[in-house]
Amino acid sequence: MPADRRSWVVDELAHAGRENLDAGHVARYEGKEDGGAAGELAALRAAGLGADATVIDMGAGTGQFTLAAADAVRRVVAVDVSPVMLDHLRAKLRDRGVGNVECVASGFLTYEHRGEAVDLVYSRLALHHLPDFWKARALVRVAAMLKPGGVLRLSDVVYGFEPDEAEAALERWMTRMASDDVECGWTRAELEEHVRDEHSTFTWLLEPMIERAGFTIEQADYSEDRIFAHYRCAKP
Repeated sequence: MPADRRSWVVDELAHAGRENLDAGHVARYEGKEDGGAAGELAALRAAGLGADATVIDMGAGTGQFTLAAADAVRRVVAVDVSPVMLDHLRAKLRDRGVGNVECVASGFLTYEHRGEAVDLVYSRLALHHLPDFWKARALVRVAAMLKPGGVLRLSDVVYGFEPDEAEAALERWMTRMASDDVECGWTRAELEEHVRDEHSTFTWLLEPMIERAGFTIEQADYSEDRIFAHYRCAKP
């Protein structure tokens, strides 16, 4: 057990998802998933993110957003529980000569921020690895890392349909998204694994958690299929 995790706190590495601990999956991740980091950064800068900002990329993965942000802000802390993901990111940072990124092997429930409170916490496709009780704890911890007026940008698989619509909605999504090419898309088996083994929740459960943690949801955007949600949340 990591020294920074109490015995009663869920093991985030064990919940990270089998694929995120697999070097083969990590190597092809960016071919499968484009996070639109440049567009995300542009929108956040337009909303007030400045060049002197400190950013935490929580669940940084292969570092798509970390690398984009490193060119635009003073400091980035890239946090991830997967040693394979972090090794991949560190290699990219070395290759590109990036010097303002700190990589931390930790998670929502164990990362301890030191220094001044931060301007932005960015998290994409990471919070769903935690069951709902721990999502709520994670959001409270994130709020404590942010300065007043700081922003949480949260994007994830969050279901916007009703429970009795789940079978039909998920079947439509998996049928539309499934690919036969594991290098460039998500296979049916991978999508089923997400639904079965990970912890995506409903909008009507997650949004009160966000607000209870002390945030104001300033913007919420939902995918047409009601599978994904994107939030910009402010700490008053």
